[in-house]
Amino acid sequence: MIKNPILNFTKFLLPVLLYAFNSAQAQQIFSTNKYPITDFRQPLDIVPPALAGSFGEIRGNHFHSGIDFRTNQREGYPVYAVADGYISRLRVQNSGFGQALYINHPNGFTTVYGHLQRFAPKTATIVKNLQYEKKSFEIDEFPDAALIPVRKGEVIAWSGNRGSSGGPHLHFEIRDTKTEETINPQFFGINIPDNIPPVIHGLYVYRLNGKTFNESTPKQAIAITGASGNYKANAPISLTGEVGFGIVVTDRHNGLSGTNGVYSIQLELDGKMIYTSALERFAFEDSKAINSHIDYSTYLNTKTSIQKSFVDPGNPLKIYSGLINNGKINFNDGASHQLRYIITDSKGNSSVLPFTVNAGAAPVVAATIPAGIIYPYNRANEFNSDEIKVVLPQGTLYNDLNFTYKKLPKPTGNAWSAMHQIHHKYIPLHIGFDLWIKADALPENLQNKALIISSGGSSQGGYYENGYVKATPKNFGTFYVAIDTIAPRITPTNIADGKSMAGLSKMTFKISDNLSGIKSFNGYIDGKWVLMEFDAKTATLWHSFDERTTVGKHSFELVVADMKDNVKRYGISFFK
Repeated sequence: MIKNPILNFTKFLLPVLLYAFNSAQAQQIFSTNKYPITDFRQPLDIVPPALAGSFGEIRGNHFHSGIDFRTNQREGYPVYAVADGYISRLRVQNSGFGQALYINHPNGFTTVYGHLQRFAPKTATIVKNLQYEKKSFEIDEFPDAALIPVRKGEVIAWSGNRGSSGGPHLHFEIRDTKTEETINPQFFGINIPDNIPPVIHGLYVYRLNGKTFNESTPKQAIAITGASGNYKANAPISLTGEVGFGIVVTDRHNGLSGTNGVYSIQLELDGKMIYTSALERFAFEDSKAINSHIDYSTYLNTKTSIQKSFVDPGNPLKIYSGLINNGKINFNDGASHQLRYIITDSKGNSSVLPFTVNAGAAPVVAATIPAGIIYPYNRANEFNSDEIKVVLPQGTLYNDLNFTYKKLPKPTGNAWSAMHQIHHKYIPLHIGFDLWIKADALPENLQNKALIISSGGSSQGGYYENGYVKATPKNFGTFYVAIDTIAPRITPTNIADGKSMAGLSKMTFKISDNLSGIKSFNGYIDGKWVLMEFDAKTATLWHSFDERTTVGKHSFELVVADMKDNVKRYGISFFK
């Protein structure tokens, strides 16, 4: 066992520093878990491998659940099974991963391959047959172990840009098959050349003083300088009372690298570790707690991701260790204290930021306590008035909340209630809350078209019942009842009535909806259901011709419905 002198691990920390080797290069793994490091090969043959996204890096409302391999801004690279196993899940989505494969391996882990352009022929045939059987583009199937076995190094698919991808790449994950937790792939010998330490962009101090952290907590940016792994604060910081710290950090690797996230953040106080966050693995149901891990209101206002080094009481993430007082520090002894951040990437490259705090040299800056009803984070809470009902299930809040509500005037246009301001957007929620809004004299023939929308016009879904419309918004905001009676829009892009499609491989459309969103789309050639494929990010819908469409004249009908069952039909004849 080899120890790195930069990382002073204690019993409160990640206690073991292992060096694991594969055939290419030594790889450091900071973990108490022992993962197989020779079982898996690279999923692509692009050399050297480069990442557009690292494991656990900060994304909107979630931690990144895998690593994103760059594919030179192109699609169509062969994707290889990284080890023997069998395809355990076939998934096709309008958004998300788009087209994805899951492979179970005998060693107890599952690998995931997302945003694929196309599957290998055998798998593609099985997927297409399932889609026709279920008459659905979207599928999520779990084949028997004997149906699609794969061997290490076998081509299973080709890389693409499907789903919610922001550009061509391969999203790759390794999960614990039993728990379905996702794990940093670099712990398994998936080697990314990297000798570049993380970059520290900013240091912040929050004046907590026993108050609940929220958007009003006083915050101060501390000037720092440095580069290449060594940073320092420009001057000692004078603090009194209870404080917490936050830091802005990113990472890069050798070669063509994006701006990625780091692996671990550690904070020492006078040589003793008081806080560690390490992105080794996490459960998907906890991923939205990234909004508790960061300064959420600052992120909303500036898109700056300040990672807090103190933990909210309702934060369910299991990425923390060695916490003393949840990372909060009381500076009240009039002494000088030495603090140090240690920031580490998945290869063990580290950056350090030491700074000095002089306690008792400045007055306490009290946090502002907003007016409202106190709702404890650790139980269910309910608010009622004559026109609304709000239920926050236990587990919704990360901190105690001073809940506020305000009734606002009914908006003009498509509104069937007053507007109701349910607290405000700067408080993150872990799960959605239940909201009932009383509808104003909504005619019976429109009740099944009712839904709740935000003041910005975003549908929250919902249904009418006993004079109220109920929905489950994911965030606080301002809401009112509206109706959706407008059918989706269909715009053909390469087909028209009577047109010859000979020589064309597919027919394409753009589809959209004004409010509630697309629920379903179904195409029929000569009265028989045909597969229509959809890309949500471009709103493009298409059908690829196959042997089912023979030479000659055909009828075609496209039926698109929204979430309120408003239906648009498009029918033509064409020649093939």
